Amino acid sequence: MNKYELLTIFEATLADEEKDAVVDKYVSLIEKNGGKLLGMNKWGVKKLAYPINYKKEGYYVLFNFESEESLPAKLNGLMNIDETVMRSLCLRLA
Repeated sequence: MNKYELLTIFEATLADEEKDAVVDKYVSLIEKNGGKLLGMNKWGVKKLAYPINYKKEGYYVLFNFESEESLPAKLNGLMNIDETVMRSLCLRLA
């Protein structure tokens, strides 16, 4: 099992309930696929360094988890087609 860090920028225009629901969706996805959530840090709405899809703010969430090698690729694939995700980056920790 490897340790990973996933930084995700969600749409800032989502309501608080929608933000919680989409974060819970990815937490449960990690756990259903044999991963273990080590920590999660909701950074909140921050100004972006440059506009993404004409939007200037995003809702940042940092996930720390432990899983097999195949899970990050699966997460990236699902986040690429999710309209609430503006950007995401998953890194393996040493």
